[in-house]
Amino acid sequence: MTAMEEKFRRLGVEYAPGQEGRQKAAPLVLRGEPIPGVPVDFSHGDVDAHLPAPGSFEAFSEGVALGAQQAYTPYRGKSAVLEDVAKKLSAFTGAHIDPAKHLLLANGTQGALFLAVGSMMMPGDRVAIVEPDYFANRKMVTFFGGETVPIPMDYRGEKAGSGIGLKALEEAFQSGVKLFLFSNPNNPVGCIYSYDEICSIAALAKKYNAALIVDELYSRQIYEGNPYTHLCALREIPDHVITILGPSKTESLSGYRLGAAFGTAAIIDRMEKLQAIVSLRCSGYNQAVFGTWFSEPAGWLAQRVAAHQEIRDALMETLRGTEGVHARPSEGGSYLFVTIPELDVPLHDFIQIVRELAGVIVTPGTEFGPQYQHEFRLNFSQNQDNAVAAMNRLLEVLERYRKRK
Repeated sequence: MTAMEEKFRRLGVEYAPGQEGRQKAAPLVLRGEPIPGVPVDFSHGDVDAHLPAPGSFEAFSEGVALGAQQAYTPYRGKSAVLEDVAKKLSAFTGAHIDPAKHLLLANGTQGALFLAVGSMMMPGDRVAIVEPDYFANRKMVTFFGGETVPIPMDYRGEKAGSGIGLKALEEAFQSGVKLFLFSNPNNPVGCIYSYDEICSIAALAKKYNAALIVDELYSRQIYEGNPYTHLCALREIPDHVITILGPSKTESLSGYRLGAAFGTAAIIDRMEKLQAIVSLRCSGYNQAVFGTWFSEPAGWLAQRVAAHQEIRDALMETLRGTEGVHARPSEGGSYLFVTIPELDVPLHDFIQIVRELAGVIVTPGTEFGPQYQHEFRLNFSQNQDNAVAAMNRLLEVLERYRKRK
């Protein structure tokens, strides 16, 4: 295998969310008859069950009607949109954001993440990432020629905070790591970093002159009044910090592919140059939809969060009835990272079996770290009744494959 082939092998997408239809057919040991029910794809949210934020399509249509002045914006984004987004994000996070210096609009938060990683590391660099964390993090580091340094997160043992291994993070910085990338709330677990954890991360990065990328995609979707700390708004932060947000899953606007990155001006400059050769700009017409972000009707966001908390609670109640199955209740976002007992088939086979026998799609835990051989992630932004019924079917299939002592 050539170096090029090995590089792209490590970027494998076969088991990534949304790619289930492209998985290679493999002989499966199917036990019992298929279980009827409404198919549910837990790999992503259901925008039919949770409709996009009001006015989004109308805003898009108005952008199209503007023609060239909306289609061909500067690479960072249209100035009026940048000013509006900067004002909203400053109010939300408490950080000062100069729209001309500190902000860039990208094609989705994933696009913003790619630009940030590509602008903050060089080939051969060692980059710290949390395990488990967003599945694309380590793949991006690999693509840009870096080496990942995993930082453990004891999410099962922590009642408050994420359980991040701060000692391991400091040791990584001491060993020469100059970039740390993490999501808060965490994807896939849904845990929120405590104030003390965020302050410690910022202090360590500043002490060792390391840079930070903080993915805050789900920071508007926080449950039960859990406290949330925006690292970018702390009094003492490192010199090189990029924060990423965007109207996406919470607002059911993922289809517009809108992301925003803000922070250190010099890094934003580099991200602009990279975006110029990757995609030129965030899609011009879609930029108009940013106008609906943080401008939803009164009470709309609270209702959206409450609905998702209810679905989370219903699924957690369903999981509690099965021996060896457990998950930490999500504190933010719309994911559960479910641990299952040992099976007598490999995890990836089980994922395909569940799809065949129960009409249920989930994402294998190995996407979030190679050690997660007994976990899967699900996105519970679904119709509640369908989601609970689908989970019951999955658990019924699980019993057929549970390893017997």
